[in-house]
Amino acid sequence: MASVTRRLEDVIEREAPAWGIRPVRPALRTLSGVDLGVLWGDLSIGLLVMVSGALLVPALGLRQALLAIGIGSLIGTVPLALVGLAGAREGVPGMVLFRPVLGLRGSYLPSAINLVQLVGWTAFEFWAMGRVANAVARDAIGVDAPFLWLVAVAIVCTALALGGPILIVRRWLERFGIWVVAAVAVWITLRLLTAGDLGALWSRPGVGGLPFWAAVDLVIAMPVSWLPLVADFNRFARGERGSAAGTFWSYAAGNAWFYTLGALLVLTAGAAPDVLDIGTTIAATVGGGVVLLALLVGESDQAMANIYSSAMSLQNVRPNLPQRPLILVLGATGLAIAAVLSDAAGAFEVFLFLIGSVFVPLFGVFAADYFVLSRGRYGEHAMFDHVDGTIRWRALTPWAAGFVVYQWCVPTGPAWWIDGLERVVHGALHLPFPLIGGSPFGASVPSFLVAFATTLLVLRRRAAEGEGG
Repeated sequence: MASVTRRLEDVIEREAPAWGIRPVRPALRTLSGVDLGVLWGDLSIGLLVMVSGALLVPALGLRQALLAIGIGSLIGTVPLALVGLAGAREGVPGMVLFRPVLGLRGSYLPSAINLVQLVGWTAFEFWAMGRVANAVARDAIGVDAPFLWLVAVAIVCTALALGGPILIVRRWLERFGIWVVAAVAVWITLRLLTAGDLGALWSRPGVGGLPFWAAVDLVIAMPVSWLPLVADFNRFARGERGSAAGTFWSYAAGNAWFYTLGALLVLTAGAAPDVLDIGTTIAATVGGGVVLLALLVGESDQAMANIYSSAMSLQNVRPNLPQRPLILVLGATGLAIAAVLSDAAGAFEVFLFLIGSVFVPLFGVFAADYFVLSRGRYGEHAMFDHVDGTIRWRALTPWAAGFVVYQWCVPTGPAWWIDGLERVVHGALHLPFPLIGGSPFGASVPSFLVAFATTLLVLRRRAAEGEGG
């Protein structure tokens, strides 16, 4: 019996990595809620999450920062779990889920945007891991070879992506990866909690410069960045509820934990919000290069997920493209971009806000159409056989409206875009206040609500009128 089970597992792990975009057949839907909890718990933690937490302080005091982290983690992880539930129910990747609401060709737009953000994340991850690994090697053995380490981490992460979700969870994370990262995270937490006067930090106010709800938006942006990816992995789930519960609780806990560690590294050890400075501070204060290298184990899985889901986005547009060669090309592309990055840290905060402005309203459109108008079910025919082959232009209107609202609250982009948006908004609405900081509740919640409500309005009207396109 054990031999039969082992052969069955081998078949599943061999077939699942190369599974295309059609609904996953029941035999391959083997990931339990615990499995997905391990996966998303691991994906919620890493060096770049610490860097994001470091952006919150000292602008905010510790008390306000922790409140922003808690609120942002809960708000941001709800849509992550809901899209994961839809992926488990429909058995398809995230970009395919957008076909019924945006149309077949309409889904190519989020696929293209997602591809850009994933390649960007891959380059960020490679760049961060390569710099940290090189810093450890330089201090330990006196060898300074940043490009060599960059190539090494790119090879490892691309190889993990070739393995696919089931193999990564069962053979890598559950047997080794998650335990190493969890142990190191506990050690770092204990050292930081004893390194400073928490009472004094708790009562110390922030120095200003970052509004509270903008800080919440920065926390929300991290789980939201995974929205287009979550169904790529949760489509292999054994059950819908386990998929949603495992995703929500593990990601929310890990996200809050590592944002908090990033803030504490700034407040207790004086780290700057830069991946190399965060890394060297960890090495200097909580255990040296061994601890830092162990953290790279967790970071490698994030890069793996970005590469794997980049291939999924391309296959939504061209389903016949072979997945494994795509993964190799995308890994090489991330490596090439990372090799020319000089100061990725300076663009990181802007990158997070830009991700939020695109994917928060997109989730609003999807949530309204899937969970309300379609009553939580599309079905294979709606996504493949009877899908509208054109672009559903009315569905793009709520997305664009939510994007503009987000940008109104937190302008992110070149000066010509911000100035132009301000002139248009003031010219149309005659607002008595400036564009920047236009909402007292941040950007994510208003953007979602506008996209959600507008979708219910325009798509319900479209269905009543029986229009096409």
